[in-house]
Amino acid sequence: MAKAPRVLGIVLAGGEGKRLMPLTADRAKPAVPFGGSYRLIDFVLSNLVNAGYRNLCVLTQYKSHSLDRHVTITWRMSTLLGNFVTCVPAQQRLGPQWYQGSADAIYQSMNLLDDYEPDIIVVFGADHVYRMDASQMVADHIERGNGVTVAGIRVPRAEASEFGVIKTADDGHTIADFLEKPADPPGLPDSPDETFASMGNYVFSADVLVEALRKDAANPASRHDMGGDIVPMLVAEGKAGVYDFKDNDVPGALDRDRSYWRDVGSLDSYHEAHMDLVSIQPVFNLYNSDWPIFTSHPQLPGAKFTDDATVGETIVCSGSIITGACVDHSVLGANVIVSSGATIERSVIMDNCKIGANAVLKNVILDKNIVVPDGVKIGVDPDLDRERGFTVSKGGVTAIGKGTVIEP
Repeated sequence: MAKAPRVLGIVLAGGEGKRLMPLTADRAKPAVPFGGSYRLIDFVLSNLVNAGYRNLCVLTQYKSHSLDRHVTITWRMSTLLGNFVTCVPAQQRLGPQWYQGSADAIYQSMNLLDDYEPDIIVVFGADHVYRMDASQMVADHIERGNGVTVAGIRVPRAEASEFGVIKTADDGHTIADFLEKPADPPGLPDSPDETFASMGNYVFSADVLVEALRKDAANPASRHDMGGDIVPMLVAEGKAGVYDFKDNDVPGALDRDRSYWRDVGSLDSYHEAHMDLVSIQPVFNLYNSDWPIFTSHPQLPGAKFTDDATVGETIVCSGSIITGACVDHSVLGANVIVSSGATIERSVIMDNCKIGANAVLKNVILDKNIVVPDGVKIGVDPDLDRERGFTVSKGGVTAIGKGTVIEP
């Protein structure tokens, strides 16, 4: 029996997440809460751990305290078998500079590769919502003998100009070109009306990645980005292939949420992804016990509903109390108190918020520790929300940062 390859997982978690402001005003993007109970980083770590990869390094940089704390407290693997999930901050090993890009982050952390001596390096982003068995992608990478394999998701050509796009050769697997937001995206050999968008997930043969990183570091014109520089370099050398995400078979997946992947990089996409969770047959099913999403949960009692509270198609987390209020198509985090007569629709309410009597919230994202006074309306009049200093997205979602004091 052939020896199993030695696999090291690297999770890129250093992004600022400017488009998610004010949710990222006090935390790194991968630490942003999602789905009531989770942080965004829990999805990639759960995918890798469920796939059997339990030697994982999380590269951090901006506003990383809450992210470091969450990973340290939650992702405590058994050391008996040598498993670990560890945060690695920017160490300035190569000089007095922070990470200059995602490729530079790995190059500056080359000691991790030297210490672990992997055969395969799985490099995944930390801020997408999806389920994926990375071991199937690794098996495809090894079988095809690629230097790098890029995960691609099929999207309609009409929508593909918003993504980094993969153009394949006639065989449908070899990457012929890697295009950044092209005006006329190429179709697929087996589906001319679709194209591959890059998911930002890569599998590398270790020796190929190390050589590419060294070449890139010596190039002063490079942006030192994985998708923008490293992958195109390997495409030019004929060493790059694409892995079709639709071929990934995750246990327990439903027909509706199979191949679901969401980049939650903006307030609108973040809000829409939450709406994907709450229907009776959700677009993305959090309740798949065959491929669980792991996290740590607060020690709180179950949610409680009193005085004829009406709750429809909503996730409500532990410790929350809804009293005589109406909540629909929403996600409520832990320890949220909703008072009598309040109305909440299509909203995301994070931990420890208190919603006053007869308050109205529609298409709202409330970060943690916010008190909404009695009778206050948010999300009903976007212009008024802007006058109050709240952030209103292009899609009309009102977002309020952690701990903001709202005047009556």
